[in-house]
Amino acid sequence: MTSPARSLKRVLSRRDLVLYGLVILGPTAPYPIYGIVQQLSRGHAALGYLIAMVAVLFTAASYGKMSQAFPSAGSTYSYARHALSEHAGFLAGWAMILDYMLIPLVSIIYAALTAHRLLPAVAYEAWAVTFAIVLTLINIPGIRVTARASEAMLGVMGVCAVAFLVLAARYVVAAHGLGGLFDVAAVFHRDTFGLSPVMLGAGVAAMSYIGFDAISTLAEDTVEPERNVGSATLIVCLLQTAICFFTVYLAALVWPDYRSFPEPDTAILDIGRRLGGVWMFGFLTFILLVAGLASALTGQAGASRLLYGMGRDGVISRRIFAHLDPRFSTPTRSIYLMGAFTLVSSVFLRFEIAVELLNFGAFAGFILVNLSVIRHFYFRCRQREGLDLFKNLFFPACGAGFCAYLWFSLSGKAKISGFVWLAIGVVYLAILTRGFRVMPQPLGSLQEAPGAE
Repeated sequence: MTSPARSLKRVLSRRDLVLYGLVILGPTAPYPIYGIVQQLSRGHAALGYLIAMVAVLFTAASYGKMSQAFPSAGSTYSYARHALSEHAGFLAGWAMILDYMLIPLVSIIYAALTAHRLLPAVAYEAWAVTFAIVLTLINIPGIRVTARASEAMLGVMGVCAVAFLVLAARYVVAAHGLGGLFDVAAVFHRDTFGLSPVMLGAGVAAMSYIGFDAISTLAEDTVEPERNVGSATLIVCLLQTAICFFTVYLAALVWPDYRSFPEPDTAILDIGRRLGGVWMFGFLTFILLVAGLASALTGQAGASRLLYGMGRDGVISRRIFAHLDPRFSTPTRSIYLMGAFTLVSSVFLRFEIAVELLNFGAFAGFILVNLSVIRHFYFRCRQREGLDLFKNLFFPACGAGFCAYLWFSLSGKAKISGFVWLAIGVVYLAILTRGFRVMPQPLGSLQEAPGAE
């Protein structure tokens, strides 16, 4: 007797999606990279975030449009598959697998490093293994549990973000008066400005937005996804821009000379010490730990949904990735696989290498989503009149162009490693499609039934 088909439960509201997006991005997202962005851009971190915002907002609008047309858990993969081709969809999913697998991995590594600094008696490896196991177990019962855990973590991070902004503003006013809060030098330095350095800084600053697209992976967990996914994505990106801009703007006012940071990687902690002494230094360290765990939790949920969408369509094994747990209606095998990958990789992979690869997969996927909007709405649906000309051609073309520019502004090591990953995907796709002659099917199981588990 055939068992009834199972599907993800639609339980998330727009508010849940906004909170989920803010957690995976994090109000403290600028903290770990502020010093690096400020030095790479020669003191133009705030301007770099505004430039990154342009690329992100165009792309967020494209995600919103595609989620209306194809409200699927596969996100980037599904959009490229339906709008461009099956082969392009596979490569989009392959690129985003790199991105989605690295989001929780980078977060786990950073959280474990931070915890080890707070309690050096406990080995880094012990922290990494513990965090990977605990977060995987939290994701198993369902997205509702993940959302509630994320809300609690967001509350803690929000308190820290507000405290930092208030203390920074108070410090500037005490030192320079109320007028000190309005200093154009915190955004633009004529003597140090250069387009290449600013764009390089913007490329790194974009890391604070990486993961916003994970909202679209929850389309099948969401009530009325056609309406809620797109609006939630734009709201999250706008809120994240405001948080990041004011954070780095005030940080630049508190510590104007970006060349004098003791350590660029921990510049925000030194600024915190200047604002509130040892207690603020310790509080920021603790918050970075919480932020890492929150991002890892939500990142793992998004990655498992991407794998579920690809597995259900048969481009990777349905038996493994399209399985839904009968009790929780969650893709447990994908979650376990993500947990195992994170556990092993966090022990053996260096933080710097994981970070360098993170943006590569994201920008590749962003470019394809923008092109998907043009292909589907402008060419296929022929929506070209009035505002549709801008929404379906001009805006996504700008998004693709901005993302491509930032993509090629990444370091040589990141581009080489990323293109090697894409090349592996092309070879795998060639095997699946018998030399690109047929549509992608699961390797070694071409005859699996759609509901195979």
